[in-house]
Amino acid sequence: MEINQKIETLIGSAPIVLFMKGSPDFPQCGFSAQTVAILKSLGKEFDSYNILEDQELREGLKVFSSWPTFPQLYVNKELIGGCDIVTELFESGELKEILES
Repeated sequence: MEINQKIETLIGSAPIVLFMKGSPDFPQCGFSAQTVAILKSLGKEFDSYNILEDQELREGLKVFSSWPTFPQLYVNKELIGGCDIVTELFESGELKEILES
C-alpha cells in the first residue's frame, strides 16, 4: 500500500506529471523522447520521474495504472496514456485542450 501512496503523492505534485525512461533532457527510449517533444511543443511545464532509477516505482505504476508500459502521462491526477495515445490526442488537437483544462 505504501507504493500507492507514493504514486498518488507524485501524481498530485503537479498538474502534468510524466513517468518516463530517462529525463526530459536525456530520454532513454524513443517513446519517452516523443512524448517529451510533444509536451515541449505545446509549451507546457511538467514534472517527470525516471522510472529506470526506481524499480519499486516502475513496478508499482504498472499495477496502479493498469498500464504495463512507459511513458505514462498524468494530467490532473488522471492517466492520459502512453506515447501512442498522447500522439493521437496531440494530432487531433485534444491534448492541448486537456492540458489547458
